[in-house]
Amino acid sequence: MSNFDLEHRKVVIGGVAVFIIAVYIVRLFALQLMSDDYRKSADSNAFLKKIEYPSRGIIRDRNGKLLVFNQPSYDIMVVMNEEHGHLDTLDFCQTLGITKEYFIQRMNDIKDPAKNPGYSRFTQQLFMTQVDDKNFSVFREKMFRFPGFYMQKRTVRQYQYPYGAHVLGEVSEVSQSDIDEDPYYQPGDYIGKLGVERSYEKELRGEKGVQILLRDAHGRVQGHYMNGRYDRRPKPGHDLTLGLDVRLQALGEKMLEGKIGAIVAIEPSTGEVLCMVSSPSYDPRLLEGRNRSAYHKQLTHNVWKPLLNRAIMGQYPPGSTFKTSQALTFLTEGIITPNTLFPCHRGFYYRGLHVGCHSHASPLSLVPAISTSCNGYFCWGLFYMMSNRRKYKNVEDAMNTWRDYMVSMGFGYRLGIDLPGEKRGLIPNAQFYDKAYHGSWNGLTVISIGIGQGEVNLTPLQIANLGATIANRGYYYVPHVVKSIKGGAIDTTFTRRHYTRASRRAYDYVVAGMRSSALGGTCKHFRNFDFPICGKTGTAQNRGQDHSVCMAFAPMDNPKIAIAVYVENGGFGADFAVPIAGVLLEQYIKGKLSPARQREADELQKRRIAYGSRNR
Repeated sequence: MSNFDLEHRKVVIGGVAVFIIAVYIVRLFALQLMSDDYRKSADSNAFLKKIEYPSRGIIRDRNGKLLVFNQPSYDIMVVMNEEHGHLDTLDFCQTLGITKEYFIQRMNDIKDPAKNPGYSRFTQQLFMTQVDDKNFSVFREKMFRFPGFYMQKRTVRQYQYPYGAHVLGEVSEVSQSDIDEDPYYQPGDYIGKLGVERSYEKELRGEKGVQILLRDAHGRVQGHYMNGRYDRRPKPGHDLTLGLDVRLQALGEKMLEGKIGAIVAIEPSTGEVLCMVSSPSYDPRLLEGRNRSAYHKQLTHNVWKPLLNRAIMGQYPPGSTFKTSQALTFLTEGIITPNTLFPCHRGFYYRGLHVGCHSHASPLSLVPAISTSCNGYFCWGLFYMMSNRRKYKNVEDAMNTWRDYMVSMGFGYRLGIDLPGEKRGLIPNAQFYDKAYHGSWNGLTVISIGIGQGEVNLTPLQIANLGATIANRGYYYVPHVVKSIKGGAIDTTFTRRHYTRASRRAYDYVVAGMRSSALGGTCKHFRNFDFPICGKTGTAQNRGQDHSVCMAFAPMDNPKIAIAVYVENGGFGADFAVPIAGVLLEQYIKGKLSPARQREADELQKRRIAYGSRNR
């Protein structure tokens, strides 16, 4: 063998050795500095980070009655890296009262990144929620047999009454979108989904705590790491007091049994919602526990839509309750005076157009026109406003001025109540009609909006707010269901007055008209009460039977409550809405019902409306 071959072989062998050493160095560098797999494994072996969930804030009504509170519950957690496949599955399943099939499916779901994004075998994963006390007690005693499984204490929501479901809302497990939006949450956490639980989630949820526990080589907990120096105690959520009066709420829900509709009552001096009823409703207590999903599915597929909060999501023609806003506008704009007389011979007649009305005296001035709910009067008022070329340069200018008045009264846009899902209704403007009629329209074309029909749509909340604004003689507070937050303050949005464009003088005449209606007009049912009520009926035209509507407030001076009642297909306003409003007004003003009013309430509760089937 030549010296050249020997030297060549040394170079090759040396090169191979250097290459192998270099590969080991790079791999060690990657493992120790670039990858955290071993660090996670070491941390998992040495530490156990135990989340401590805070107590969610409780909810009370305006009188201190407990509405929503917490009950202890237990979850079963698993760390996959510690569950080595030696588990006695049969014993485990019998202890928790589950099947082997459920166990296998649940373990597969946990490890499936599509169903459990962000999965890590080193951290605790939720295996089972809301274990009952009996199974939990047995599990705790036998937990040493189930390596990798741990118990996690938390609380679940409990509802004291079967009322107020749409206002209170619900709490359920977070979705992936909730986790993506807020890093506070992790799989298995709970979040408010509807109602107050949703809109005040950050105030109610509190702040999580954590315990960092030290473990030995066998995984046994040895105590707190550094004597708990890095532990963090949970901070409980803030308690809420609602403006809701649960007795009034309960009575309202009973009044709408067997009917579709909504009731909203507001305290005019604060904007606090005293009751909010949407019918059909449901019992919030049935959404507690592990059967929640099945019951929620039933509600979702119910053709009568019990999950829909019609009080803030229903968009309806306001009917004659809307005439009060027209009176305010016409008076302030100088289109009419309180003494202006308009004819009404069974309705409005002009150039072949006829809008019908019921029989009453004619001609009428403003106060009796409100009292008798005269269609002709308010059609003439709108017609003269749209046709006034001395004041408005064209019909578009008049229409947009009208629209501005309506918007100032809280129509056409969301009022901003502290509940999710509020709808805005519809108040048309000139551009709306230009598009609909290709620029060829006038006051006669849109005459029905003057009596709360046509394109005008309001929510029951907006109708109640109109009543509160009239009660205040020209201003309102944004309606809100939360009265106070313990340790916090409600948003200043709810403490500012919103003044309308109408004059105080105009409001005085409208109040007089509503009082006249209660004494001998379309709301004459109210004259039987021993406190002064101001009211306005509405009979909103519909493809089927008309809707029954009432807006009222009481007492006339220094009012304590304003209310709107809307009963779908209930007929005339006086048929259902007025007597229901009267029962609720007396309950709130007096604190109880007289024997005569209680009999009336019982009768109203029994009355049902036949709606037939709904193919929705």
